[in-house]
Amino acid sequence: MHYKQNNKETRYYVQGLRSFGNTLPNGVKKILKKNGYNYTEIISKWSSFAGKEVSGCSYPKSIKMSRGDSNGTLILAVSRGDEITVEYAKREIINKINSYFGYQLISFVKIQSFNKENKKIKNKNIIGNFSKNFGDKINKIKNENIKNSLSKLLDAIKKND
Repeated sequence: MHYKQNNKETRYYVQGLRSFGNTLPNGVKKILKKNGYNYTEIISKWSSFAGKEVSGCSYPKSIKMSRGDSNGTLILAVSRGDEITVEYAKREIINKINSYFGYQLISFVKIQSFNKENKKIKNKNIIGNFSKNFGDKINKIKNENIKNSLSKLLDAIKKND
């Protein structure tokens, strides 16, 4: 055994070995104290907790913990239209999560809906307004290879719009 003095604490170590908790950075210690590992476990095992149908239309957004390590609220992001499916599966999800962790981690499940559709640009034909200007600028180019390549590119863009 030898004596080692650190800025934070003074301890005796056996041949320089340290406990696992002392080797972790302070940021990781704070996350572990706030039960951040619970959230990562729920995310990684979400399909087994929620089932195939519910996990396809929802995902865990966050966990709000009350004082202590129990009676938390799981906030789920659910695609619009599938709220009823998730509403009926709430109790089953809570039971599976709590049985996995071995204590009453989650007491409530809140549902937040989101639009699953991708937002599209309102004015799809933006290139159509400027194609004449692009065509004029392409015609001013002296190098034939570059001019042909750019005109083919402009035609391909017009076809996709």
